[in-house]
Amino acid sequence: MTNKTLRQTGFVFTLVCIPVLSWVLVFQPQQQEIDRAIQEIDSRNTELEKVALLTRRIPDLEDALATAENLVTQIEAKLPPRRDVEVVLEQTWQIAERNGLTVRSFKTKPAVPSGLYMELPLEVSMSGPFEGFYRFLIDLEGLPRITRIAEMSIQESGMQLRGPGNELPPGSIAAQFVLSVYFSDSVPTLAEAGDRP
Repeated sequence: MTNKTLRQTGFVFTLVCIPVLSWVLVFQPQQQEIDRAIQEIDSRNTELEKVALLTRRIPDLEDALATAENLVTQIEAKLPPRRDVEVVLEQTWQIAERNGLTVRSFKTKPAVPSGLYMELPLEVSMSGPFEGFYRFLIDLEGLPRITRIAEMSIQESGMQLRGPGNELPPGSIAAQFVLSVYFSDSVPTLAEAGDRP
């Protein structure tokens, strides 16, 4: 090969290598950067669409929050403050007497936290006509305060209660249950245990 041919081959090789090297070293990395930028733009556009959707729903969310606040206010109105728990207990006692029931014991247990509020469980034992007990439950449900009955057991008439001489007339029952009263303050100032006369 002559010197001239060698130079021409080198020139052609250089002309071919420059675009290839430019593609590998310059254009391909730039294309990768452009692709990454496009992906990031798409990702941010997706986030912006979500924000726009949430923004359109804000009036609905505001209505839902207002409704929720109203419901919380209504529930809190049914929770007596600490000082009014005794009033709720007195109302319960009066409902029992009004329905012909004899309250045999009414023992308070220690108050326990229940969510954001306090729960005061009371062990109640009463006896009387079944119809009176049924009306007692309905009247108790109608109180404007939040209460709950748990651990209920009912005995038929003819069963003895705490020894001889305490038999109930036919059609009567003896019931034991735990009545929980909810309130919005700290522990009420009631005796932690004891029978009510």
